[in-house]
Amino acid sequence: MIVGVIGAGQMGAGIAQVSAGAGHDVLLSDIDIARAEAGKAGIAKALGRLVAKEKMEQADADALLARITPVADHAAFAPADLVIEAATEREEIKRAIFASVGAHLSMSAILASNTSSIPITRLAQAAPDPARFIGVHFFNPVPVMGLIELIRGLATSDDTLAKVEAYGRGLGKEIVHANDAPGFIVNRVLMPLINEAVFALGEGVATMKDIDTGCRLGLNHPMGPITLADFIGLDTCLEIIRVLHSGTGDPKFRPAPLLVQYVEAGWVGKKAGRGFYDWTGPEPVPTR
Repeated sequence: MIVGVIGAGQMGAGIAQVSAGAGHDVLLSDIDIARAEAGKAGIAKALGRLVAKEKMEQADADALLARITPVADHAAFAPADLVIEAATEREEIKRAIFASVGAHLSMSAILASNTSSIPITRLAQAAPDPARFIGVHFFNPVPVMGLIELIRGLATSDDTLAKVEAYGRGLGKEIVHANDAPGFIVNRVLMPLINEAVFALGEGVATMKDIDTGCRLGLNHPMGPITLADFIGLDTCLEIIRVLHSGTGDPKFRPAPLLVQYVEAGWVGKKAGRGFYDWTGPEPVPTR
């Protein structure tokens, strides 16, 4: 199978890596060829660490990288069997991508979105054929996380669902099926937890460290919700919470004012070096 991945950032590069690792030829794009090539370079660096730790043979790493081809534009996706969009969580950006790449796909190619919250039925309006459109939600970091959510839109065909499920299982991932509702399964449950943790912080219920430690140990989670928000990206969290709020009309999904404030300040988490924690030193330091 030839798999196209649109977006060579952390998520897109991860999808490209696991797809190539499963033996698929991968076409990787971004807003320009330089970013696509940077995405492949990041994959090479990650594989190098695995080789150094003797968790992967150099020959296998070289073979995996050889199956990933950075491409300059959407016309290069013409031979793809499956194209996965992994752009930022903004509906207008995703719809523009679907309209652009859709003009070059074959009549049998499947177009998928890695959206973490936006309704698939609505996004499918921008696809060339809604029957061949589906949500395929990976989790970060993709090579490590063992789950994929599949979200079927109103028009998604049985054949599309079966093919994408087979692809996901071929990557060694566990598959769960979510109805086309805002947030799907994981973010419908996770984002209210993160949002409420930020409400608690803003209202002075406890310190950032105590909220994270309390949830980590009291709920047996690998990290606290505020730390997790910084890893996800506060801007991404806010976009998802806003989708939940607008999609359901339920006030319980109202974004925490402190989360909005941090995003407006550009303090969007680990990727920016600063979010609720300052990540620029050897250890994260609370910024509040």
